[in-house]
Amino acid sequence: MKIEILCTGDEILSGKTVNTNHSFMARRLVENGFEVYWGTVVGDDRDSLVHAFEMASQRADAIIVNGGLGPTVDDLSQEVAAQTAGVELELNQGWLDRISEWYQSRGRVMPENNHKQAMLPAGSEFIDNPIGTACGFAIDINGARFFFTPGVPREMRRMLNEQIVPRLQNLRGYHLTTRVKRFHTFGIGESRADRLLDGIEEMALDGSVKLGFQSHYPQLETKLTLQGRSEQEIDNKLRPIETAMREKLGNFVIAEDNQTIEGSVLDALEDVKGCVSIMEMNTAGMITTRLMSDPDHVDRVKSSLVSWDPDVLSGFVGREAGQGVSTLHAGELAASILQEEGVTHALVVLTERKIKGNKDSSESSSIIHIVVADGLRRESRQAELPGSPDWIQTGSTELALDCLRRFLYGLPVQERIDFEQH
Repeated sequence: MKIEILCTGDEILSGKTVNTNHSFMARRLVENGFEVYWGTVVGDDRDSLVHAFEMASQRADAIIVNGGLGPTVDDLSQEVAAQTAGVELELNQGWLDRISEWYQSRGRVMPENNHKQAMLPAGSEFIDNPIGTACGFAIDINGARFFFTPGVPREMRRMLNEQIVPRLQNLRGYHLTTRVKRFHTFGIGESRADRLLDGIEEMALDGSVKLGFQSHYPQLETKLTLQGRSEQEIDNKLRPIETAMREKLGNFVIAEDNQTIEGSVLDALEDVKGCVSIMEMNTAGMITTRLMSDPDHVDRVKSSLVSWDPDVLSGFVGREAGQGVSTLHAGELAASILQEEGVTHALVVLTERKIKGNKDSSESSSIIHIVVADGLRRESRQAELPGSPDWIQTGSTELALDCLRRFLYGLPVQERIDFEQH
């Protein structure tokens, strides 16, 4: 079944509004085993909408139209649907009563222009909207099935999940479940991950597993998409494949599915009833921000000091100024933190900038000095990261979080990553 998503609205076409509805619809359709072949955006223009509806009806089996069901003059979806299908608009008295009751329940009088929202193409199938005043409908145009949804995101999402996806399943003739398993890694690029995972897709003999990559520096998301007729069937396929994925990607896996690297760190600290104090240089406080983003674990970070000046960091724990930036100094600061702050863990990140050309040049680099320590051991990591200042801030933040994660889970902190200068 070929599916097209057709979003309407001048605000979408002009870029004034980010089209999050399309991404949600496409994702949910793929998760249910459908393929989206086209995505179209059309403004609030009658001729353009007629042309878009006709073109979509010639190339797709099912089209989901989003937007244009409101009460204003620029909401044209019902009228254009009726025109393209060659039918008249008819009043749906039941829906008009629902709209009127909706306003009455809020102590308001229904505006006259809301009457427009109850005018549907003759012969169309009514699709309920349980939380809004714009109902949906379905109608055939040139042999293709069109499903119309409101542009309000929460209304569209509920209608898609509860009513349109089941209709599409029935239209296709069978139910197919799709699951996406995600592995988040830090330290390896797409080409290396692709080599490491060679042969993964072939582990499913029926060809129902697809491997994909999405890079968003400094992490790489590796996705397994599996299809099956039931959740049990997918479980059986996934079990050996995800085990092989973990083995091949090794220590570079920082989280899975909706987990994050900071969540992994906080879980490990929670397990040992530990807490960490942090010193950050040249990270704009992003390490602390990431670790304190979960209100349920804020007590795992006892203190944090953020500065561009290493002397300020030294003075915070009673160290003399002028010690410079080095792994040795980072280790001394970590030892002082453990002694002064009374925490179980210390994380220190110092940055030494090496400028080539102008200060924003992507050819410049920084040497990152990281030390993680507890009362029994200390691990250090030094890496040279290339790039502009903001690139290095992001990379050093992730590297520091990864060192802390590895330290907590007993993994090698010194393992080199693809992004550092060799």
